[in-house]
Amino acid sequence: MNRYPLWKNLLILAVMIFGFLYAIPNLYGEVPVVQISALRGASLGEAEKTRIEQVLKGANLGFLALEQESDRITLRFADTELQLKAQDQLIEALGEDYVVALNLVPATPKWMEDLNAAPMYLGLDLRGGVHFLMQVDMDAAVAQAEERYVSDLRSLLRDDKIRYLSISRASGGVEAKFRSTEDRAAAQERISREFPALLLNDSEADGAYYLVASLSDKEVLDAKNLALQQNVLTLRNRINELGVAEPVIQRQGSDRIVVQLPGVQDPARAKEILGATATLEFRMVDANGDLTAALAGKTPIGSRLYRERNGNPVLLERRIIVTGDQIIDAASGLDQQSGSPAVYVTLDSKGARQMLQTTKENIGKPMAVVFIENKSHTRMVDGAPVKETKTVEEVINVATIRDQFSKRFQITGLDSPTEARNLALLLRAGALAAPIEIIEERTVGPSLGAQNIERGFNSTLIGFAAIVLFMSFYYRVFGVIASVSLFSNLVLLVAILSMLQATLTLPGIAGIALTIGMAIDANVLIFERVREELRLGNSPQAAIHAGYERAWGTILDSNVTTLIAGFSLFLLGSGPVRGFAVVLCIGILTSMFSAVMISRSLVNLVYGGRKLSRLAI
Repeated sequence: MNRYPLWKNLLILAVMIFGFLYAIPNLYGEVPVVQISALRGASLGEAEKTRIEQVLKGANLGFLALEQESDRITLRFADTELQLKAQDQLIEALGEDYVVALNLVPATPKWMEDLNAAPMYLGLDLRGGVHFLMQVDMDAAVAQAEERYVSDLRSLLRDDKIRYLSISRASGGVEAKFRSTEDRAAAQERISREFPALLLNDSEADGAYYLVASLSDKEVLDAKNLALQQNVLTLRNRINELGVAEPVIQRQGSDRIVVQLPGVQDPARAKEILGATATLEFRMVDANGDLTAALAGKTPIGSRLYRERNGNPVLLERRIIVTGDQIIDAASGLDQQSGSPAVYVTLDSKGARQMLQTTKENIGKPMAVVFIENKSHTRMVDGAPVKETKTVEEVINVATIRDQFSKRFQITGLDSPTEARNLALLLRAGALAAPIEIIEERTVGPSLGAQNIERGFNSTLIGFAAIVLFMSFYYRVFGVIASVSLFSNLVLLVAILSMLQATLTLPGIAGIALTIGMAIDANVLIFERVREELRLGNSPQAAIHAGYERAWGTILDSNVTTLIAGFSLFLLGSGPVRGFAVVLCIGILTSMFSAVMISRSLVNLVYGGRKLSRLAI
């Protein structure tokens, strides 16, 4: 009587082994590391690896391990002091072609990593890091949308041979000026057909005829939302360069973005990455210009001297065919003919028209692709941070136009597939759609995060110990069994959160503490039911059986109602509230398993299959 079949005991045992295996990585903590990533044109091969080792050896800085991935080298250190010294040495030695970032990585043994057993991510409040609140300039976003219409309207009227005096941005939209009402009427008809979303108003002043095209309220709202979404995407892609695990980048309200970078202790470097921009320009090569004279400082009018990556000079026309803001998509790949790395670029309609026209008129002539990257760097001058901005321009490709192309084409001349991927990423991310300003900046130190972890761990431990003491005193052997079940619940909850790679924050720790307190309720219900059965004169074995069977319905009802509340919090809440809800919901499910199945399995092992005269309850 009161025995589980062997398969059920083995199943519970397997679940617990599985739970321990995936919960244990959280006990290993983290080690400080320096992550080195190659920027455009640089490589991270064996030569760089040897060079890094020599730099650290020369500075007498020992490291625990050096791990090389395809596009990154990670150096593990024993403490943060060595980590900081190593970063300074490597930045000085490697120069601007590499990103040398500080980070923390789990100290999980390799064999556990091979089993995908990893600790939970820790949120900003536990791990430390930087928090930015950014304000997006929405007026600039609308202005940029109007600027695009200025170019589009010029191209449209020019293509349709409709004469106009000027087209420019004005208060309230785009203003077109005409000599006659006939031209204005023709333009109004053409614009309303091509851009139905624009609101058109005509007027007359000083003998000229005006047509003002303004954005509708919906289009203004769309422009703002698009700018916000594009900026979020751009920032997300930038943060990838930092190698930050579980960053938080989300919009706040209608014009703000929150960026949280757990583990990053270098806000200056983070701001440099977030503020970086990159774009392309397509220009025709000035084949008739005197390159020698340009090198001597006498650049022909209408041309400009550039440098290719290998340092060779090249003279390009100042007129830009297409700019980076007309690129709507970019993807890396391989050139089908040569097999070399390539980036496939897709232009918007305006860029496509300009590219088609240029290539159609210049078949057989060389065209260049200019890569432009804006970098900002903060250095200390007399103890005060000074921000410096630097623009890097270089020709990455000069190719002869073999045929006309327009909307989609490819760029070759890249050094490696990695560079092609990075360039595609930068182009997709592109420049920020609208300027952003950091209006709030906070740095949470690792010591404060460690303090939060210690307090959260201690509060959970004290709560757990208090429950164990009370249950053991009040329910004796059954209380000990309930305590073991409660510990099993804690292990399973942590294991599931780790497997889901959830981000643990202070509200999450509160959810764990609350789950522990609630989980014991199920055992209290069961044990009280057992006591009641004993008082009614039932045998101990019958009382155990009846206690678990009859309490199950009550346990299920109470947990389902709490589960509904948890789901509601998850669906309607955000940020920390959702984290709390996730922990609460998972904790309820694991508590039902541990409080009923694991505790009954233990009771069966202690009391099952033998004749009893009394129970220690």
